[in-house]
Amino acid sequence: MLSMTGYGRAQADLMGGHIVVEVRSVNHRYLDVRVRFPAELSTHVARVEALVRASLVRGRVDVSARMVGSVGGTVTLDRTRARAAYNELLTLRDELAPGQEVPLSILGTFPDLFCRDDAPDQEQVEAAVEAATKHAMAGLVAMRQGEGEALARDLGNRLDSVRRIIRAIEPHTGAMVADYRTRLHKRIAALLEGAGAELDAARLEHEVAAFADRADINEELARLASHCDQFERLTTEGGPQGRRMDFLLQEMGREANTIGSKIADVEITRHIVELKAELERMREQVQNVL
Repeated sequence: MLSMTGYGRAQADLMGGHIVVEVRSVNHRYLDVRVRFPAELSTHVARVEALVRASLVRGRVDVSARMVGSVGGTVTLDRTRARAAYNELLTLRDELAPGQEVPLSILGTFPDLFCRDDAPDQEQVEAAVEAATKHAMAGLVAMRQGEGEALARDLGNRLDSVRRIIRAIEPHTGAMVADYRTRLHKRIAALLEGAGAELDAARLEHEVAAFADRADINEELARLASHCDQFERLTTEGGPQGRRMDFLLQEMGREANTIGSKIADVEITRHIVELKAELERMREQVQNVL
């Protein structure tokens, strides 16, 4: 079982520096990939998104990258062009504002005067970005596996609690019918007392049988037990199981509601409240399962 929560970080050397890629993922109903790269790496966004989509099925995934160090080579000034540009500025100064100072820093506003003598080509950059992305994705997948194992253990413990509650409800079903027979017998006997009429035992048993049929929750308990077995199998199987788990928990919730609507017994009602609370905790955890 895998979680949708994960993080991965990796770097790849490039010229005098390196490229760092970070990948984060959280739960999402579908696969939502968002790649945010600086301008100098923007041409590689589509490739990175394709790599992520090839590795993941669900989750909100954010990918970021940055260039660290002197990536791109050594910056040099084209001195010949810089001298020509500065002389032109001096000539213009003499024409428009004689005596006005022309600072050398103004040359920094002309980016064409600067160049990189050993800048990496796009193939080198692409290879570095791809390598860093793949290693970052490997880290993210490993973390998802670890988180998934922790989720499986927690869900297994909660599933044990659900089964314990089901076992606690089962003994009350037979006792509930016997208690209803006793209470109904006493109530009818009290009404007939002094009226000179006798208790109709057959009629009493008919009413008890009708009550037992209305209050029969054996089918609901059997389906709950079956859902628990299916859920347990999903925690041990590979691949995306989160949606199946969520569906099973919804069905278990419906069975619990049906039992609650059929039974007015105080003890069973207490167990149903506990069961619903445990199922809700499981649903919260399943939202993070792939």
